[in-house]
Amino acid sequence: MAIGCLICAMIQLCAFAALHFLGILPFTYRIPLSTVVGTGVSLLGFIILCLSVQKAAGMTDQKAMKAQMQLSYNARLLLQAGWVVAAFLLPPFTVVAAAAPLLYPTVIILFLQKQGKLVEPSTRKNPEPSEEDEEEDHLESFEV
Repeated sequence: MAIGCLICAMIQLCAFAALHFLGILPFTYRIPLSTVVGTGVSLLGFIILCLSVQKAAGMTDQKAMKAQMQLSYNARLLLQAGWVVAAFLLPPFTVVAAAAPLLYPTVIILFLQKQGKLVEPSTRKNPEPSEEDEEEDHLESFEV
């Protein structure tokens, strides 16, 4: 994930440099600083996700596991929102260059799935849900 984020950050910096070369926007220290810190926040969010999934996988209580994952989701969302607000309010950052790296993990995962490196193409199709799965409580992320 770190290598993928580094590649995405380099592509972003090249895009901002191209926009500067075309005279559309200035390329100051704010762009690389925002990109680097935004990439760090993005990686931190992914690390929190990995640790939370690992912790939840070791739990036997289904409700505690769901609560753990919901807490992790809320914490990561708060981290990302706090970073975007800070980038907007603090002068050394550019909000677009700071917020774009938050999408890197999603882009990397989608790219790796498209390449077949995360899940084998034969196992991508969802199996038919069992009767036990249909009876379970399906807590959606937006429910309180």
